[in-house]
Amino acid sequence: MLESEQPRPTRSVTTVQVPRGLAGVIVTDTQVGDVRGEEGFYHYRQYNAVELAEKRTLEDVWVLMIDGRLPDAAEREAFIAETTPLRHVPEKVKALLPAIAEAVHGEPMNGLRAALPLLAGQRGMRPIYDIDEQTRRADALYVSALAPTILTAIHRLGKGLEMVEPRDDLSYAANYLYMLTGSEPTAEQARAIEQYLISTVDHGFNNSTFTARVIASTGADLAAAVTGALGSLSGPLHGGAPSRALDTLDEIGTPDKAEDWVREQVEAGARIMGFGHPVYRTDDPRSIMLRGVAQRLGGDLVDFAVAVEEHVIKALAELKPGRQLYTNVEFYAGVVMELSGVPRDMFTPTFATSRVIGWCANILEQAQDSKIIRPAAHYAGVPAPQPLPED
Repeated sequence: MLESEQPRPTRSVTTVQVPRGLAGVIVTDTQVGDVRGEEGFYHYRQYNAVELAEKRTLEDVWVLMIDGRLPDAAEREAFIAETTPLRHVPEKVKALLPAIAEAVHGEPMNGLRAALPLLAGQRGMRPIYDIDEQTRRADALYVSALAPTILTAIHRLGKGLEMVEPRDDLSYAANYLYMLTGSEPTAEQARAIEQYLISTVDHGFNNSTFTARVIASTGADLAAAVTGALGSLSGPLHGGAPSRALDTLDEIGTPDKAEDWVREQVEAGARIMGFGHPVYRTDDPRSIMLRGVAQRLGGDLVDFAVAVEEHVIKALAELKPGRQLYTNVEFYAGVVMELSGVPRDMFTPTFATSRVIGWCANILEQAQDSKIIRPAAHYAGVPAPQPLPED
């Protein structure tokens, strides 16, 4: 063997064994927000997320996530003027929406995943690695503003209805309900949905947010990272529970049947949608806030949900002692959306409209780090190398 053919010296690589699913593993620093599960607390930037939902508008929180600060009145109006025109789908892409809706069988999340590359191409969106911060920010606002329009359009087209054009005189939340239903919502409905949307903008390094950041770490364009995050969110273990939580209420029927129903589910090893959370070990702060929103809207459904919640938590405490299973965000999110006129098959897409803003904030932050995310895996197959069988 020639000297030039000798194997080159290798650098030793240190590997670390980590928990399955990367549970609890810190992978980077962030200023976007955090979840403190033991305390039942989460925040956007330096502000309590629940307090933001109670006291601020979605537009304010959008500015906070993208620009890192809460706006004053003048800045809010300037931001609204900047983002409102972005709601309108470019004509060339709009012409393709009926075909997209037909191809995805009217499934809004799949429709948005199909439309985003078209929107990126129409805009001439370039890899975040190759553009400056202002261009990245403009791309983030473009995608965030268009997501609600695309999702509602695909939903309506899939039902054989006409797409409803966005209205420039309505707030983000009111416009969303208007595009979805074709009717201007009441102030109470718009505010209820706005509070829900604010409460779901971001929630730490969940699966879809991490997916967005992994793709962003490659330098890909912003639409590609959001598309990947949508793929993650489409999984039923991540974003599909709000409608299933309402299905739970339908199955129970009346509050007096709740305890027996829970016992049957637990004994069968079934998961009870709307209860338990992988991070929170106490009450989910989003659930507490949304319970108040639901009670403000009022009605038999709300009274039923509150009664069922009490029965289910009591039964779970008895049947699964020490598990600390409390109501999560999906339980009352479903109630709030139902009372606000959102169809059940639009519950997860509604969640996605706000989470796109959080993904974009994380993508912009990740773009400032040139290090690609590239973890290792522990090989557990047949030891290698094995002799190659003769052909």
